[in-house]
This record gives sequence, C-alpha cells and structure tokens, in this order.
Amino acid sequence: MDIESRSTLPRSEKGPIGPPPALDGPLRVVVDAVSGWPGIAATVHWDLSDRSRPDGVDFYLGEEEVGHVHLDGSIHLATGPDLGKALIAEQAAKPFRYQQGWVEEDVARIGTEAAVALFRRNYEHLRTLAEGY
Repeated sequence: MDIESRSTLPRSEKGPIGPPPALDGPLRVVVDAVSGWPGIAATVHWDLSDRSRPDGVDFYLGEEEVGHVHLDGSIHLATGPDLGKALIAEQAAKPFRYQQGWVEEDVARIGTEAAVALFRRNYEHLRTLAEGY
C-alpha cells in the first residue's frame, strides 16, 4: 500500500493490542458506527505517556490507523497532508497541534454525525489509496 506521507506509529509501538474500552453516550455512538465498517479493527488506544492506561479507541484499516477517539471526546485522524488540508479548508476539522498529517476535533463540539463523517472521509480515502486509485 502506497500511503502518502503518513505519520502514524506502527501498531506494535502503541502498546499491547487489546479490546477497546466500553464507552457510553455520544462516544459510543461514534465507536459503534466506525467499528461496523468493513475491514475496520477497533482496539484500545493507550495513553502515550502511560501505556498501561487506556485512553480511548483506535481504528485501523489493515495496518493503517484511520484515527482514534479519546475518553475526553477528542478525535484525532491520521489523514495525511492532502485530505487534512481539505478538511481544514472546509472547516470540518482543525490541524492537530502535535503532528503534521493529522487533524483533530471534539465530539461534544461537532456532534456524533459530523464526527462519524470525518472518520468516514478518512476511511474512504485510505480504501482508495489501498486500491491504488
């Protein structure tokens, strides 16, 4: 898979792969929607400063991270530069403050429909890249 300038850690470096934590309310709506798409694997997202503490749910399409939902409701998507710039220009997401090639938003601010739509855009983008189109 030729993935455009993506900057994600390999799954093995993010901590042990395990089942995602159970979430409630709007976060559960987002997790349930994204988890149901073909090829998506949902796993625990570990706190990067304490890899023994769950901090949300990671979503993968194959080995590529689509993004993750944090327990505080923030969402981070590994879009790569082209899709990231488009989402920012559309004001659908904000640049991720810690890493280029990612965008961020907050489920409480944008709502579950918009959050799921952001994940869907990145999911479809990754599927297209994987298929070589």
